[in-house]
Amino acid sequence: MTVVLGLGLLLGMQHATEPDHLAAVAALAGRERSLKQGIFHGVAWGLGHTLMLLLVAGAVGFLGWVISPAIAGHLEQLVGAMLILLGANVVRRLWRERLHFHAHKHPAETFHFQPHTQDASVLQDHSHAHTHPTEVMHFHAHSHLGESQPHAQSPHSHSHRLPLRSLLVGMVHGLAGSAALALLASQSMPSPAWMLVYIAVFGTGSMLGMALLSGVLAVPLGMTAKHLTRVYRVLNVGVAIFSIGLGTKLLLVLGG
Repeated sequence: MTVVLGLGLLLGMQHATEPDHLAAVAALAGRERSLKQGIFHGVAWGLGHTLMLLLVAGAVGFLGWVISPAIAGHLEQLVGAMLILLGANVVRRLWRERLHFHAHKHPAETFHFQPHTQDASVLQDHSHAHTHPTEVMHFHAHSHLGESQPHAQSPHSHSHRLPLRSLLVGMVHGLAGSAALALLASQSMPSPAWMLVYIAVFGTGSMLGMALLSGVLAVPLGMTAKHLTRVYRVLNVGVAIFSIGLGTKLLLVLGG
């Protein structure tokens, strides 16, 4: 049993490298700039994937549910539609990143309303637009008075919570792949309880594999975003094309 569970861990890690999984996580992690942020997406995907596998396997093992080939095909089509939406979102994000608005506060003397005052408490608002290729378009305010902001209060700070979108995408992938895995586990495990143990180990392997892959994907994207903007855009366009193309293939092949 130890050998079987160890094999399940390795198969889970290999499962993370399937093309539809890579396309989804690449589209999700493409906006990140660091290894840590990329890993968050992989962990969230793996967690959602494992939770859905366990739910379906529990229903199959303990409640006697049966997933027909027709239902399994429709679930794969759902994955295809999701990949198309993720790829389209990458394109939309690239378009929005072309323009970035800042709202700034300056001392009033900057605008010559009070040319002889040094009172920094008198501030005026203004906004200006400029290209900002590495960030999503948003509005924020800051002061040019020389003060620094803590990381948690910085307008450009990133969330440290698990990405909900990646969690939901992982759940969809887990739902689509649950039929075949539940069938395999039920045939190789002596009881439904052991089947759940096997699927939990398999899911842990997929989580580890996807966390590693998403982190690796985030590193070149982050480096090109900071120094090679054109290369960054080309990489993201490639991710979008791959995701949309693979999603379309799943819809057409399974739909036909």
